[in-house]
Amino acid sequence: MHIQDLIIKDKSPIRLEDVFLTPDNLQQIQQLIKEHLYVEDLKQYGLPVTHKVLLYGASGCGKTTTAKAIANTLGKPLIILNLSNIINSRIGETSQHLKQVFDRAVRDKAVLFLDEFDQIAKSRGEDDQDVGEMRRLVNTLIQLIDYFPEECVLIAASNHVQIIDPAIIRRFQIRISYELPNQASLDQYYDAILHKFPAELHPEYRKYHISYAEAKDYAFSVVKGRLLLKLEARRA
Repeated sequence: MHIQDLIIKDKSPIRLEDVFLTPDNLQQIQQLIKEHLYVEDLKQYGLPVTHKVLLYGASGCGKTTTAKAIANTLGKPLIILNLSNIINSRIGETSQHLKQVFDRAVRDKAVLFLDEFDQIAKSRGEDDQDVGEMRRLVNTLIQLIDYFPEECVLIAASNHVQIIDPAIIRRFQIRISYELPNQASLDQYYDAILHKFPAELHPEYRKYHISYAEAKDYAFSVVKGRLLLKLEARRA
C-alpha cells in the first residue's frame, strides 16, 4: 500500500466562523491559531506553541470541520488519515504506514488530522489477544507524537476517548469535548444552512437531540424532496 492511498484528500476550505462551536471550544481554538501566528514572539519568551490537540465526543458534532478550519485559517495543507484504514494484521506494517504519514506531514509542515484515533491508541492491555504487538504499535505512536515538531499541528479525533491509552492522552496539550448541540444551537444551525433556500422548501418542523451532521442530512433531504416535487409538477 502506498502512502497516497492512505491519505484522504479534501480541498474544500472551511472558515472558522462557519464551524458551530461552544464559546469555550471556540476560545481554545482561536488561541491555538493565534499562537501559530505569533510563534516567533512566543519563542522569544521561551514559551511552547500548542500544536497537539485531541477532539473527542459525540459523532457528527464538528470535529472534522474544526480540523479543516484550523488548517485553512493557518494556510497549512491538511492531511486527513482515517486510522481504521491503516490497521493491518501485520502490526509492523501498520507502524510503518503510520510513520510514513507523520513524515509526510513534517515535510509539508501540515495539519495532520487523525480520525478514529482510538483504533490504534487503545489502552495497552485492553485486548486479550494482545501478545505485545499492539503495545509496540502504541509505543511507536507515542514516539511519533513526542517528536512531532511545533511548526506542524497534530489533531486527533475520537468518539471513544475512554479507551485511549492515558499515556497518549497526556501528550495532547489541549483536549476539547464535543457534545450534542442543544435546541438553541441547532436552531442557529438550521437557520444558517437553510437561509439560501426559499421558505417553501424548508422543513415544516425541526428535529432536535441530534448532531449537526444528522440535522444537515435531515434538512437537505426535506429540501430536495420538496424541490423535486416542484420540478415534477412543472413537467406535468
